[in-house]
Amino acid sequence: MKVAVNLSPVQFQKGHLPQMVLAALASSGLPAARLDLEITESTFLVESKTNLATLRRLRALGVSISMDDFGTGYSGLSYLRAFPFDKIKIDRSFISDLGESGGCMAIMQAIINLGSSLGIPTLAEGVETEKQLAWVREVGCTEMQGYLFSRPIPASEIAGMLRSLPNCRQVDQYLLTA
Repeated sequence: MKVAVNLSPVQFQKGHLPQMVLAALASSGLPAARLDLEITESTFLVESKTNLATLRRLRALGVSISMDDFGTGYSGLSYLRAFPFDKIKIDRSFISDLGESGGCMAIMQAIINLGSSLGIPTLAEGVETEKQLAWVREVGCTEMQGYLFSRPIPASEIAGMLRSLPNCRQVDQYLLTA
């Protein structure tokens, strides 16, 4: 199980993000391979070369890097070429409009096909209904997140929620290192 953390463009500007991540990993005991850092396309609007270097330093720590809210920013395709992301997260706006706009299905399919051709898994954000889940699966997306699976819950309730899932073992061991 991975822990996903959203990063803001401001955190990149401070210049010590890799050190902050390394310190957080050390203090929490979380293995780097279980940390997924999520960035948006806006991270590249300022100091693009510097931010790419920071992403490479973060990747060298062993963490995963995901492109969050893909399709809503600026020129996301060039960023996919500039940095080998570990995941593309399709923005929830495409999922929420799936039944109302034929274009959303086509855009989602294009993003999923692009990810597949680059060897990057895709995740659909904001899946809230069984109908949306069926649509997302129909276009080939294999990872999803949203209220259909769980509403936000306090950290103290995570272990109980995970224990209730089928095929979930050693929950307490994993949470102790998170």
